[in-house]
Amino acid sequence: MWQAACLYAQIWLVSYLFSRACCHWRNPWAKKVKLVKKKMTVTDPIADMLTRIRNAIMAEHDCVLVPSSRIKLSITKILKEEGFIDGYEVLKGKPQPMIKIHLKYTDDQPAILGLERVSKLGLRVYVERREIPRVYGGLGIAILSTSKGIMTGQEAWRQHLGGEILCHVW
Repeated sequence: MWQAACLYAQIWLVSYLFSRACCHWRNPWAKKVKLVKKKMTVTDPIADMLTRIRNAIMAEHDCVLVPSSRIKLSITKILKEEGFIDGYEVLKGKPQPMIKIHLKYTDDQPAILGLERVSKLGLRVYVERREIPRVYGGLGIAILSTSKGIMTGQEAWRQHLGGEILCHVW
């Protein structure tokens, strides 16, 4: 007899789920929810930029917006010079300027097949001149941060520089 009493109590507590069936009953535990739009903090802005480009390519977008900074602008200039993107423009905005990157497609195939962040916050990767990697046998590029600015791996090799490998693009 005690088990049947528990069964009825459980059914009574679940009855608020069927509020459409009995409109006169109101859920006493219901709370009003207010959605708050907060600005997301990004710990690795370069990885965020590469992820935005990767997602835009997968969704076959023509362009992508990225929050602007000097290092992102330098990476975007290198992508333009190497022929991975059609172009870019800096849009002035109130909270922060944005970089609008126009993606490049040939025969419905993206020019950028892959992007990989190499040096991360938890593990920085530094190389000397003789250790600069060749990405896909020279078909891709390595982007380095050197003492003379951000440049491709080939350019750093020609100038006898080493530095931090930011990313690989192919």
